[in-house]
Amino acid sequence: MDKIYTLIRRITLAPVLASFSLIMMAILRTDIFTSPLHFVYILLFLGILPLFAYPLQKYTPHFKDKGRDGQRTLAMLFAVAGYFCCLFCNLIFGASEGMWIICLEYLISGGLILVFNKLLHVKVSAHGCGSAGPIFLLLYFGLFVPAAVMGIVTILAYIASVKAKHHTFPQLVGGSAISICTLFAIAFLL
Repeated sequence: MDKIYTLIRRITLAPVLASFSLIMMAILRTDIFTSPLHFVYILLFLGILPLFAYPLQKYTPHFKDKGRDGQRTLAMLFAVAGYFCCLFCNLIFGASEGMWIICLEYLISGGLILVFNKLLHVKVSAHGCGSAGPIFLLLYFGLFVPAAVMGIVTILAYIASVKAKHHTFPQLVGGSAISICTLFAIAFLL
């Protein structure tokens, strides 16, 4: 059963879920990405770049001997770097309001995950944040069917996380709450 939980967690890594939601947005809401370049760089920085942290951990001196905790920290750093790159590209290439909402959601949520976990030493789940964020972005953009599919996948990911003892339920809820509250704040301010 542990192998099944591990497989579910790998399939539901935040960058994988981000990629799925971005692809759904590109297909179903063509107004969000006004050029192919917009879609390519947002997918690269939110979906692909953060995944490089996992294979590169063993080659990164400060993180290679830190096991799972080092892997998580490196993944968060890669993700936040990708979020900044995405915002920079938004500035250069004139992104739509929808792209700004997506990138700000990821940047602010990722920053808050780092603050809670590394500065405040309050463990909240990046997995929970990276699962709930794309669901609520899909809902925000009116893409209810892909959001429902991701909701089912997220429930499986939460069960796998708890059963495999990677996270507690409150940690998952805490991570999810960060992404949801961030999106509401961004939507209210914009």
